[in-house]
Amino acid sequence: MSNLMAATATTQSMIGSLLLPVGFLVIFYFLLIRPQKKKEKQVKEMRSALKSGDKIITIGGINGKIVKIKEDKVTLEIEDKSKMIVEKWAVAKLQTSAITKEESAK
Repeated sequence: MSNLMAATATTQSMIGSLLLPVGFLVIFYFLLIRPQKKKEKQVKEMRSALKSGDKIITIGGINGKIVKIKEDKVTLEIEDKSKMIVEKWAVAKLQTSAITKEESAK
């Protein structure tokens, strides 16, 4: 009988010692990994939906209006009518959209 009790106690202690790390992994996933993946997905969708006329900010802080889009390059028109070509991954945020301007004008 004592062997059975010792085996049960050992099994319970092993389950208890595995439960804590698994719990931390679950919490880590929901607090860090999942929100990061969600944010990356939103940024990827924003970059794929870029179109001519959109005003953007690059990761370097350059503000400009999109003039032309190729596969992975974006041509920006800066304030003084100069043009700059940047990689699509360098677009940080969309300031305004050309559609938003047209809708607000109506």
